[in-house]
Amino acid sequence: MTVNRVGLVVHGGRAEAADAARSVRAWCAEHALPCTDIDVWRDGGRHAREEVEAAGNPDLIVTLGGDGTFLRGARLAAVNDALVLGIDLGRVGFLTEVPASDVRLALDAVREDRLRIDTRMLLALRASCRLEVPQELEAWAEYGRGRMLPAPQVRPDCETGDGWGVPLEVTALNDVVLEKLARDRQVSVGVYVSGRLLASYSADALLVATPTGSTAYSFAAGGPVVSPRAEALVFTPVAPHMAFDRTVVTAPDEPIGLRVLERSGPAAVSIDGQLRGVLDPGDWIGVYAAPRRLRAVRLEPMDFYGRLRERMNLTDAPAAVADGTPPLLWPVTTPPPADIAHLALLTVPEGHSPLL
Repeated sequence: MTVNRVGLVVHGGRAEAADAARSVRAWCAEHALPCTDIDVWRDGGRHAREEVEAAGNPDLIVTLGGDGTFLRGARLAAVNDALVLGIDLGRVGFLTEVPASDVRLALDAVREDRLRIDTRMLLALRASCRLEVPQELEAWAEYGRGRMLPAPQVRPDCETGDGWGVPLEVTALNDVVLEKLARDRQVSVGVYVSGRLLASYSADALLVATPTGSTAYSFAAGGPVVSPRAEALVFTPVAPHMAFDRTVVTAPDEPIGLRVLERSGPAAVSIDGQLRGVLDPGDWIGVYAAPRRLRAVRLEPMDFYGRLRERMNLTDAPAAVADGTPPLLWPVTTPPPADIAHLALLTVPEGHSPLL
């Protein structure tokens, strides 16, 4: 893997992130590799494409922080198909992988092409109008979060009009959320799947998540855990005032449309946790699988379910514990038979105990 320039996204509120950043800069200096810090908040107000162009179009984005920092880096990497490497300094995240102590080893692995590319589905949007945040909401949106991201631009490479809406220059790795603005009133939204009305919801929020985002807000709202390797859209209503409160999982080519009903209150549009616009009654957004994928660097095979067990602190049923102790990995050390050799299986490495 040839890397010509590194972009660095650092969580400024953590001393360990600053220490790890110094290691990255030193490594880049040793290998005569340009390295540019990208502070998306202090330099804020710029679009992702402007950020990466100002940084010299890095082909590797290194994030130092938790999942929030990774999402900021992913927003930049998705613009020009750069790789993104997440250094884990978070607490409960699923997106970052490499501990800070191994940052130089990870960079060596990238340079020596000893890496795996983990592709992740992204969401794209069309809307009935350009997204804007009213000025009176900006101070509220920035409180405790830092400077807001700018309203999405219109994609110049896409057709507009004829009722198909405005294609927005924005992608989501986790989710797109439509939520109420008035505390005392839910938002009323007609939800369409592949152009067909599914139901009209009155709810606190409605969200469309990627499989990657299924362990974020969607999970907290009662949605399913979906393998990040899957290709699907996950629609979950949040506190709906109706009997049908289930998540709906659609195929990647089945877009989900959210139309704010005529006598509803306005609704906020958040993309990966950041407020990006407000819809008035009669406005709509369409969420669909983006044509491109995020390319994340991995050093080892993904153990998503091991991380799920660890990060969610999953406990075993007392009755099951009384009946025995299962090994953490399937207790087989030999290669799988031909009929299942195509399956993604984590098994015990040869020479290791199955109970370790």
